Amino acid sequence: MALSKLYNEVFPFIVIIATEAILVGVNVIYKAATLKGLSYYALIVYSYSISSIILLFPLCYVLKRSRGLPPFKASIFFKILVIGVLGFAAELCGVQGMQYASPTLSSTLSILVPILTFILSVLFRMEKLALRSKSTQAKIFGTVLSIIGALFVVLYKGHIIFSNSNSLQLPTTDSPISLSSPRNWVIGGSLLVVQYLLLSIILIIQSHVMTLYPSEIVGVFIYCVCVTVISAPTCLLLETNPSAWKIIPDIRLVTILCWGILNTCLSTLVYAWAVRLKGALYVSIFKPASIVIAATLSVIFLGDSLYVGTVFGAMILSFGLYAVIWGKAKEEELSEEIDEGRTDHLPNSKTPLLQGSKVKDNSEIMYTNCP
Repeated sequence: MALSKLYNEVFPFIVIIATEAILVGVNVIYKAATLKGLSYYALIVYSYSISSIILLFPLCYVLKRSRGLPPFKASIFFKILVIGVLGFAAELCGVQGMQYASPTLSSTLSILVPILTFILSVLFRMEKLALRSKSTQAKIFGTVLSIIGALFVVLYKGHIIFSNSNSLQLPTTDSPISLSSPRNWVIGGSLLVVQYLLLSIILIIQSHVMTLYPSEIVGVFIYCVCVTVISAPTCLLLETNPSAWKIIPDIRLVTILCWGILNTCLSTLVYAWAVRLKGALYVSIFKPASIVIAATLSVIFLGDSLYVGTVFGAMILSFGLYAVIWGKAKEEELSEEIDEGRTDHLPNSKTPLLQGSKVKDNSEIMYTNCP
């Protein structure tokens, strides 16, 4: 029982937080590679191709032991294909949005993911909305707290708590005033909003697919293959410079490998597993946490100053995450109690012999009719 609770409650939290930290590090490497001329369109095609190749090895093992999995139907493939189309569109909107606006605005608007996911989850009845229930109140309260905490980190600095005078002062290239005109700012912000809306829709569809076919390896492999097939001709049309497709063994090759292995392959597997285990809302609530993780890593590794707003915002966001996790745990406990109550009404060992033989006969007939 203790190991089951550890797997269902503690392990997903640690894995998702670690994944968000890895993604922040990969984004830093990507920013360095863009200064060397790395094309984002080439990165998409190469990274998804690498992920598809990597996933072939565990896929063969899973298919050999797939007796317990349900049959893979054409409807499941179509839904994964839709996820691939939406995922590719979200990535294009994200990169174009950052070019029109700035990465700072992209980080700020990531707080829309839990809001949009919660609304869509309620509309599609994937999350229970009983306003008098403590679990629902905790999820709503935690979502709001997480958003407020992320806003504190992004919009409020306050006094300096810790400062490293020897830190490297990087140019403030993310300033929206210096980089973008108001018109470009609106276009970039609109594209980023579309990106996070698509991400929320992907989480909802992914949650549905995982209930129909609970195998992350198979689902993510098909997803990566679909995105590779979709992105290859599209990116070739968008990136007409032949030199951008040359693989040079420098920071650009490192970025392609890290993006394909860690960002495209590992993170997608982790999110698919977490969505199957905990639901779409649970995964989306960690998106604002990436803002706090990025600020923390900047203080540790880049020597940036630590501000009051960062610490205060991280504390608020932590309380929000705890509230959502507590609400989800309460819902799971309630569902387990309901399931136990149902099993109490099932026939037990005291069932009359004649009734037991009928059940046995029916089960034998059912198994003989199976293909």
